[in-house]
Amino acid sequence: MTKKGTVLVTGAAGFIGHATAHRLLDRGETVVGIDIVNDYYDPALKEARLATLTGREGFRFHRIDIADTDGVARIVRDNGVRRIVHLAAQAGVRYSLQNPFAYERSNLAGHLSLLEASRHAEHFQHLVYASSSSVYGDRPMGGAGFSEDERIDKPVSLYAATKAACELMSQSYASLYGFPLTGLRFFTVYGPWGRPDMAYFGFTQKILRGEPIEVYGEGRMARDFTYIDDIVDGIIGALDHPPATHNHRILNIGDSRPVGLMAMIEALERAIGRTAEKIMRPMQPGDVTATYADISRLNALCGYHPKVMLEDGLQRFAAWYRNFYDN
Repeated sequence: MTKKGTVLVTGAAGFIGHATAHRLLDRGETVVGIDIVNDYYDPALKEARLATLTGREGFRFHRIDIADTDGVARIVRDNGVRRIVHLAAQAGVRYSLQNPFAYERSNLAGHLSLLEASRHAEHFQHLVYASSSSVYGDRPMGGAGFSEDERIDKPVSLYAATKAACELMSQSYASLYGFPLTGLRFFTVYGPWGRPDMAYFGFTQKILRGEPIEVYGEGRMARDFTYIDDIVDGIIGALDHPPATHNHRILNIGDSRPVGLMAMIEALERAIGRTAEKIMRPMQPGDVTATYADISRLNALCGYHPKVMLEDGLQRFAAWYRNFYDN
Protein backbone atom coordinates (compact mmCIF):
# COMPACT_ATOMS: atom_id res chain seq x y z
CA MET A 1 0.00 0.00 0.00
CA THR A 2 1.25 3.46 -0.90
CA LYS A 3 1.11 5.90 1.98
CA LYS A 4 -0.94 8.98 1.18
CA GLY A 5 -0.18 11.30 4.07
CA THR A 6 -1.34 11.36 7.66
CA VAL A 7 -4.80 10.09 8.63
CA LEU A 8 -6.72 11.89 11.38
CA VAL A 9 -9.05 9.67 13.42
CA THR A 10 -11.50 11.54 15.63
CA GLY A 11 -12.93 9.66 18.60
CA ALA A 12 -9.72 7.64 18.86
CA ALA A 13 -10.51 6.63 22.44
CA GLY A 14 -13.96 5.46 21.38
CA PHE A 15 -15.07 1.98 20.41
CA ILE A 16 -14.93 2.24 16.61
CA GLY A 17 -12.20 4.91 16.51
CA HIS A 18 -9.84 2.81 18.63
CA ALA A 19 -10.28 -0.22 16.36
CA THR A 20 -9.92 1.84 13.18
CA ALA A 21 -6.74 3.52 14.40
CA HIS A 22 -5.20 0.11 15.15
CA ARG A 23 -6.05 -1.20 11.68
CA LEU A 24 -4.53 1.85 10.00
CA LEU A 25 -1.36 1.53 12.08
CA ASP A 26 -1.17 -2.17 11.29
CA ARG A 27 -0.78 -1.36 7.61
CA GLY A 28 1.89 1.28 8.18
CA GLU A 29 -0.15 4.49 8.19
CA THR A 30 0.73 7.55 10.24
CA VAL A 31 -2.26 8.27 12.47
CA VAL A 32 -3.18 11.29 14.56
CA GLY A 33 -5.95 10.59 17.05
CA ILE A 34 -8.09 13.16 18.81
CA ASP A 35 -10.67 12.68 21.57
CA ILE A 36 -11.96 14.71 24.51
CA VAL A 37 -12.39 11.53 26.62
CA ASN A 38 -15.59 12.73 28.29
CA ASP A 39 -17.61 10.93 30.95
CA TYR A 40 -20.69 9.96 28.91
CA TYR A 41 -19.66 6.45 29.94
CA ASP A 42 -16.77 5.17 32.08
CA PRO A 43 -13.68 7.21 31.10
CA ALA A 44 -11.49 4.39 32.45
CA LEU A 45 -12.57 2.20 29.53
CA LYS A 46 -11.71 5.00 27.09
CA GLU A 47 -8.32 5.48 28.74
CA ALA A 48 -7.69 1.73 28.53
CA ARG A 49 -8.45 1.76 24.81
CA LEU A 50 -6.16 4.74 24.36
CA ALA A 51 -3.39 2.97 26.27
CA THR A 52 -3.34 0.22 23.63
CA LEU A 53 -2.53 2.87 21.01
CA THR A 54 -0.06 4.99 22.98
CA GLY A 55 3.49 4.14 22.08
CA ARG A 56 2.64 2.47 18.78
CA GLU A 57 4.92 3.62 15.98
CA GLY A 58 3.23 6.24 13.83
CA PHE A 59 0.57 7.25 16.40
CA ARG A 60 0.15 10.66 18.02
CA PHE A 61 -2.71 11.79 20.23
CA HIS A 62 -4.31 15.13 21.11
CA ARG A 63 -6.91 15.50 23.88
CA ILE A 64 -9.24 18.08 22.39
CA ASP A 65 -12.93 18.88 21.89
CA ILE A 66 -13.82 18.49 18.20
CA ALA A 67 -15.96 21.64 18.51
CA ASP A 68 -12.72 23.59 19.11
CA THR A 69 -12.55 24.79 15.53
CA ASP A 70 -9.19 26.52 15.73
CA GLY A 71 -7.58 23.64 17.62
CA VAL A 72 -8.81 21.03 15.16
CA ALA A 73 -7.69 23.12 12.18
CA ARG A 74 -4.24 23.55 13.73
CA ILE A 75 -3.85 19.78 14.26
CA VAL A 76 -4.86 19.08 10.66
CA ARG A 77 -2.48 21.72 9.32
CA ASP A 78 0.51 20.98 11.54
CA ASN A 79 0.38 17.22 10.97
CA GLY A 80 -0.06 17.30 7.22
CA VAL A 81 -3.40 15.47 7.40
CA ARG A 82 -4.67 14.36 3.99
CA ARG A 83 -7.50 12.00 5.02
CA ILE A 84 -9.89 12.06 7.96
CA VAL A 85 -12.00 9.34 9.54
CA HIS A 86 -14.43 11.34 11.67
CA LEU A 87 -16.00 9.04 14.27
CA ALA A 88 -16.27 11.33 17.30
CA ALA A 89 -19.83 12.22 18.28
CA GLN A 90 -22.21 12.32 21.19
CA ALA A 91 -23.81 8.90 20.91
CA GLY A 92 -26.99 7.45 22.34
CA VAL A 93 -30.68 7.88 21.59
CA ARG A 94 -32.03 7.95 25.15
CA TYR A 95 -29.31 10.27 26.46
CA SER A 96 -30.43 12.90 23.94
CA LEU A 97 -33.72 13.21 25.80
CA GLN A 98 -31.92 14.50 28.90
CA ASN A 99 -28.91 16.30 27.41
CA PRO A 100 -29.89 17.74 24.01
CA PHE A 101 -27.24 20.46 23.93
CA ALA A 102 -24.44 17.88 24.14
CA TYR A 103 -25.58 16.77 20.67
CA GLU A 104 -25.63 20.32 19.35
CA ARG A 105 -21.99 20.85 20.35
CA SER A 106 -20.44 17.51 19.50
CA ASN A 107 -22.49 16.37 16.51
CA LEU A 108 -23.27 19.67 14.79
CA ALA A 109 -20.53 22.13 15.80
CA GLY A 110 -18.00 19.28 15.93
CA HIS A 111 -18.87 18.06 12.44
CA LEU A 112 -18.64 21.60 11.09
CA SER A 113 -15.15 21.90 12.61
CA LEU A 114 -14.02 18.86 10.62
CA LEU A 115 -15.61 20.14 7.43
CA GLU A 116 -13.85 23.49 7.80
CA ALA A 117 -10.51 21.88 8.62
CA SER A 118 -10.83 19.63 5.56
CA ARG A 119 -11.60 22.43 3.12
CA HIS A 120 -8.58 24.44 4.25
CA ALA A 121 -6.13 21.49 4.33
CA GLU A 122 -3.53 21.31 1.55
CA HIS A 123 -3.83 18.41 -0.91
CA PHE A 124 -6.79 17.02 1.04
CA GLN A 125 -8.05 13.68 -0.31
CA HIS A 126 -11.07 12.29 1.56
CA LEU A 127 -13.29 12.84 4.62
CA VAL A 128 -15.11 9.72 5.83
CA TYR A 129 -17.56 10.36 8.66
CA ALA A 130 -19.99 8.44 10.83
CA SER A 131 -23.68 8.78 10.21
CA SER A 132 -26.20 6.32 11.66
CA SER A 133 -28.95 3.87 10.74
CA SER A 134 -31.15 5.90 13.11
CA VAL A 135 -31.69 8.43 10.30
CA TYR A 136 -34.13 5.97 8.68
CA GLY A 137 -36.60 6.47 11.52
CA ASP A 138 -39.05 3.80 12.67
CA ARG A 139 -39.99 2.29 9.33
CA PRO A 140 -41.28 -1.24 8.66
CA MET A 141 -38.47 -3.69 8.00
CA GLY A 142 -40.18 -5.51 5.14
CA GLY A 143 -38.33 -8.05 3.01
CA ALA A 144 -35.41 -5.87 1.94
CA GLY A 145 -32.75 -3.87 3.70
CA PHE A 146 -32.91 -0.11 4.22
CA SER A 147 -31.64 1.63 1.09
CA GLU A 148 -29.51 4.76 0.97
CA ASP A 149 -32.06 6.28 -1.44
CA GLU A 150 -34.88 6.27 1.11
CA ARG A 151 -36.13 9.54 2.58
CA ILE A 152 -34.79 10.39 6.03
CA ASP A 153 -37.04 13.29 6.95
CA LYS A 154 -38.84 11.65 9.90
CA PRO A 155 -36.25 11.14 12.67
CA VAL A 156 -37.65 9.85 15.98
CA SER A 157 -34.78 11.11 18.14
CA LEU A 158 -32.62 14.22 18.35
CA TYR A 159 -29.56 12.01 17.86
CA ALA A 160 -30.96 10.85 14.50
CA ALA A 161 -31.81 14.43 13.53
CA THR A 162 -28.23 15.58 14.18
CA LYS A 163 -26.84 12.74 12.07
CA ALA A 164 -29.18 13.61 9.19
CA ALA A 165 -28.10 17.25 9.53
CA CYS A 166 -24.45 16.20 9.27
CA GLU A 167 -25.25 14.49 5.97
CA LEU A 168 -26.82 17.70 4.62
CA MET A 169 -23.90 19.81 5.82
CA SER A 170 -21.50 17.42 4.10
CA GLN A 171 -23.42 17.61 0.83
CA SER A 172 -23.17 21.38 0.88
CA TYR A 173 -19.40 21.31 1.49
CA ALA A 174 -18.82 18.82 -1.31
CA SER A 175 -20.74 21.08 -3.69
CA LEU A 176 -19.10 24.30 -2.52
CA TYR A 177 -15.50 23.27 -1.98
CA GLY A 178 -14.95 20.16 -4.05
CA PHE A 179 -13.28 17.70 -1.69
CA PRO A 180 -14.67 14.12 -1.60
CA LEU A 181 -16.85 13.04 1.35
CA THR A 182 -18.34 9.71 2.41
CA GLY A 183 -20.96 9.30 5.10
CA LEU A 184 -21.30 5.83 6.61
CA ARG A 185 -24.62 4.84 8.18
CA PHE A 186 -23.59 2.44 10.95
CA PHE A 187 -25.88 -0.37 12.05
CA THR A 188 -25.58 -1.53 15.73
CA VAL A 189 -21.87 -2.16 16.18
CA TYR A 190 -20.82 -4.63 18.90
CA GLY A 191 -17.77 -6.57 20.09
CA PRO A 192 -14.74 -6.40 22.43
CA TRP A 193 -13.93 -2.92 23.77
CA GLY A 194 -17.54 -1.91 23.08
CA ARG A 195 -19.70 0.79 24.63
CA PRO A 196 -21.28 0.13 28.05
CA ASP A 197 -24.46 1.99 27.05
CA MET A 198 -25.25 -0.66 24.41
CA ALA A 199 -27.79 -3.34 25.31
CA TYR A 200 -25.55 -6.39 24.88
CA PHE A 201 -22.89 -4.80 27.14
CA GLY A 202 -25.33 -3.80 29.87
CA PHE A 203 -27.02 -7.20 29.72
CA THR A 204 -23.65 -8.89 30.24
CA GLN A 205 -22.90 -6.78 33.30
CA LYS A 206 -26.26 -7.57 34.90
CA ILE A 207 -26.31 -11.27 34.05
CA LEU A 208 -22.88 -11.77 35.60
CA ARG A 209 -23.99 -9.89 38.72
CA GLY A 210 -27.14 -12.01 38.98
CA GLU A 211 -29.36 -8.97 38.33
CA PRO A 212 -32.47 -8.97 36.10
CA ILE A 213 -32.29 -7.32 32.67
CA GLU A 214 -34.90 -4.96 31.26
CA VAL A 215 -36.00 -5.94 27.76
CA TYR A 216 -37.51 -2.98 25.94
CA GLY A 217 -40.11 -3.25 23.21
CA GLU A 218 -41.16 -6.42 25.05
CA GLY A 219 -38.49 -8.25 23.06
CA ARG A 220 -40.08 -7.60 19.66
CA MET A 221 -37.29 -5.36 18.32
CA ALA A 222 -34.67 -6.51 15.81
CA ARG A 223 -31.23 -5.13 15.03
CA ASP A 224 -28.63 -5.57 12.32
CA PHE A 225 -25.82 -6.42 14.77
CA THR A 226 -22.43 -5.82 13.12
CA TYR A 227 -19.15 -7.06 14.58
CA ILE A 228 -16.44 -4.45 15.09
CA ASP A 229 -13.87 -6.11 12.79
CA ASP A 230 -16.39 -6.17 9.95
CA ILE A 231 -17.22 -2.51 10.54
CA VAL A 232 -13.53 -1.57 10.33
CA ASP A 233 -13.24 -3.53 7.07
CA GLY A 234 -15.95 -1.30 5.62
CA ILE A 235 -14.48 1.93 6.97
CA ILE A 236 -11.07 1.18 5.48
CA GLY A 237 -12.63 0.04 2.21
CA ALA A 238 -14.57 3.29 1.90
CA LEU A 239 -11.54 5.38 2.86
CA ASP A 240 -9.43 3.73 0.17
CA HIS A 241 -12.03 4.35 -2.56
CA PRO A 242 -12.97 8.06 -2.42
CA PRO A 243 -15.66 9.44 -4.71
CA ALA A 244 -14.78 11.96 -7.39
CA THR A 245 -14.22 15.57 -6.37
CA HIS A 246 -17.36 17.59 -5.70
CA ASN A 247 -19.08 14.33 -4.73
CA HIS A 248 -20.65 13.33 -1.43
CA ARG A 249 -21.96 9.79 -1.08
CA ILE A 250 -23.83 7.88 1.61
CA LEU A 251 -23.18 4.19 2.26
CA ASN A 252 -24.81 1.73 4.63
CA ILE A 253 -22.38 -0.28 6.72
CA GLY A 254 -23.93 -3.19 8.59
CA ASP A 255 -24.25 -6.94 8.71
CA SER A 256 -27.42 -7.25 6.57
CA ARG A 257 -28.67 -10.14 8.76
CA PRO A 258 -31.07 -8.61 11.34
CA VAL A 259 -31.56 -10.60 14.54
CA GLY A 260 -34.45 -10.34 16.98
CA LEU A 261 -33.69 -8.99 20.43
CA MET A 262 -34.75 -12.21 22.18
CA ALA A 263 -32.52 -14.26 19.85
CA MET A 264 -29.60 -11.96 20.68
CA ILE A 265 -30.23 -12.43 24.40
CA GLU A 266 -30.32 -16.21 23.99
CA ALA A 267 -26.99 -16.11 22.13
CA LEU A 268 -25.53 -13.91 24.87
CA GLU A 269 -26.74 -16.32 27.56
CA ARG A 270 -24.96 -19.14 25.76
CA ALA A 271 -21.78 -17.05 25.49
CA ILE A 272 -21.84 -16.21 29.20
CA GLY A 273 -23.08 -19.60 30.37
CA ARG A 274 -25.92 -18.16 32.44
CA THR A 275 -29.63 -17.51 32.00
CA ALA A 276 -30.96 -14.01 32.46
CA GLU A 277 -33.98 -13.02 34.51
CA LYS A 278 -35.96 -10.81 32.14
CA ILE A 279 -38.30 -7.91 32.89
CA MET A 280 -40.31 -6.95 29.82
CA ARG A 281 -40.73 -3.21 29.21
CA PRO A 282 -42.53 -1.15 26.53
CA MET A 283 -40.72 0.71 23.77
CA GLN A 284 -38.79 3.75 24.93
CA PRO A 285 -39.07 7.20 23.30
CA GLY A 286 -36.64 7.49 20.40
CA ASP A 287 -36.23 3.74 19.88
CA VAL A 288 -36.97 2.11 16.51
CA THR A 289 -38.52 -1.31 15.95
CA ALA A 290 -35.97 -2.73 13.54
CA THR A 291 -32.86 -1.99 11.50
CA TYR A 292 -31.70 -3.83 8.38
CA ALA A 293 -28.88 -2.66 6.10
CA ASP A 294 -28.82 -2.99 2.35
CA ILE A 295 -25.04 -3.15 1.88
CA SER A 296 -24.94 -3.70 -1.88
CA ARG A 297 -23.30 -0.33 -2.61
CA LEU A 298 -20.46 -0.80 -0.16
CA ASN A 299 -19.98 -4.34 -1.44
CA ALA A 300 -19.75 -3.09 -5.02
CA LEU A 301 -17.29 -0.38 -4.00
CA CYS A 302 -14.76 -2.45 -2.06
CA GLY A 303 -16.00 -6.04 -1.77
CA TYR A 304 -17.38 -5.46 1.73
CA HIS A 305 -18.81 -8.68 3.13
CA PRO A 306 -19.35 -9.20 6.88
CA LYS A 307 -17.79 -12.43 8.13
CA VAL A 308 -18.53 -12.72 11.86
CA MET A 309 -21.86 -14.24 12.85
CA LEU A 310 -23.57 -12.94 16.00
CA GLU A 311 -23.05 -16.16 17.97
CA ASP A 312 -19.30 -16.06 17.38
CA GLY A 313 -19.07 -12.31 17.94
CA LEU A 314 -20.82 -12.51 21.30
CA GLN A 315 -18.53 -15.36 22.34
CA ARG A 316 -15.55 -13.12 21.59
CA PHE A 317 -17.13 -10.22 23.47
CA ALA A 318 -17.89 -12.35 26.53
CA ALA A 319 -14.29 -13.62 26.62
CA TRP A 320 -12.96 -10.04 26.39
CA TYR A 321 -15.38 -8.82 29.06
CA ARG A 322 -14.37 -11.52 31.54
CA ASN A 323 -10.68 -10.80 30.96
CA PHE A 324 -11.02 -7.01 31.12
CA TYR A 325 -13.26 -6.89 34.19
CA ASP A 326 -11.79 -10.01 35.83
CA ASN A 327 -15.16 -11.78 35.92
